[in-house]
Amino acid sequence: KRGDLDGVRFEDGRLQISPVRAAVPEAAEALADRLDAMMPKIRITELLHEVARDTGFLAAFTNLRTGEQCPNESALLATILADGTNLGLSRMAAASEGVTRDQLMWTHDAYIREDTYRAALALIINAHHRLPFAAVWGPGSTSSSDGQFFRGAKRGASGGDVNARYGVDHGFSFYTHNSDQRAPYNVNIISAATHEAPYVLDGLTSHGTDLNIKEHYTDTGGATDHVFALCAMLGFRFCPRLRDFPDRRLIPIGPASAYPFIAPLLGKRVRTDVIREQWGDVLRLVGSIKAGHVAPSVMMRKLAAYERQNQLDVALQEIGKIERTLFMLDWLENPELRQRCHAGLNNSEQRHVLTQAIYTFRQGRIIDRSHEAQHYRASGLNLVIAAIVYWNTTYMAEAVEHLRQAGELVPTDLLAHTSPIGWEHIAFSGDFLWERAAAASGRKALILPAQTRAA
Repeated sequence: KRGDLDGVRFEDGRLQISPVRAAVPEAAEALADRLDAMMPKIRITELLHEVARDTGFLAAFTNLRTGEQCPNESALLATILADGTNLGLSRMAAASEGVTRDQLMWTHDAYIREDTYRAALALIINAHHRLPFAAVWGPGSTSSSDGQFFRGAKRGASGGDVNARYGVDHGFSFYTHNSDQRAPYNVNIISAATHEAPYVLDGLTSHGTDLNIKEHYTDTGGATDHVFALCAMLGFRFCPRLRDFPDRRLIPIGPASAYPFIAPLLGKRVRTDVIREQWGDVLRLVGSIKAGHVAPSVMMRKLAAYERQNQLDVALQEIGKIERTLFMLDWLENPELRQRCHAGLNNSEQRHVLTQAIYTFRQGRIIDRSHEAQHYRASGLNLVIAAIVYWNTTYMAEAVEHLRQAGELVPTDLLAHTSPIGWEHIAFSGDFLWERAAAASGRKALILPAQTRAA
């Protein structure tokens, strides 16, 4: 009431929280434009081959029967790109030079699986994490996740479900986790009508990369008390941007009379008796998740499916109320937390725009009937984006080094406002010249401004 909290007011019995405004210095925008202009023009075929040479991610795609690596790198990359662009194998073969439809079909059957996609993605993410320049965006300790809607082909089991948020079309959501270094380290495909919250923890616990995520951001769709509880017990700080924050109650452990100054903000007391009774089962559940014996989304869906409310489910919810209350208090007191969350979610939104530039064929519709094939589409797209982020980061580092050697001052704090998610210099369509791309060696030359070229 005294106005001591930055950006927070209490008026007419209701909280008022000022929206976070992104503050990007003009100098940072100018620097980003300069770096973008220096990026070499490249075809996606060349980019994938170059990243494959740098990171060795193709080694993760092993033969289902023999365990050996694929001898035809161009066919394997074409197969991945066919998934990532939604072009499909037949159309990819027709648009390609150097690979045939039969080669792509055999390669897909022998080498493309969920586990090989996941292992290959981890190799790229780890290689990107080791790049010194990636640290200008963050240490790889925070991340965000968000869903992006794709329409299904038609009504029915393979066409997805309807979510009014996305209109009347059936479809699916690619739910992706992105690190503060801008790298997409996990993806799940879920029905558009499925709640996103159970999948927040899937990405945090099973990504298999070297990232040490400590703090995670989502929007309201990824936030439930159960996620608050499990994140806290698994060692993650969960920080959602709650659209309905003023409508949510703080949940006290003691009686409301003990907190007279915030009484209008309080809800019912936490049921500590249920937490005590179920504590052993809660610890066993958390241990199973941590050991990888059960996916968090599977367990959360099972608990929610009981006809009568399960006491373990109630205990998790009560623990989550405590954690959510602590988070809400910190949110009110800490404008830096609000800013971090806002910035993290902006990273996800930037990725969505790149996704739309890549996943263009068949009007971006998911026409595959099986969940397995649908997951391949999401995984292929995510891997292509990770490769672009890696490639852009290496060339941005080279561009910055060139400017500094030319005597220009490039402050690191301004670099934090740049992004490796640009794609204007990348050709995604046209003929896919795989043999020519494979034969190319070395790095592309930067497009240098006249003044620095002369220097």
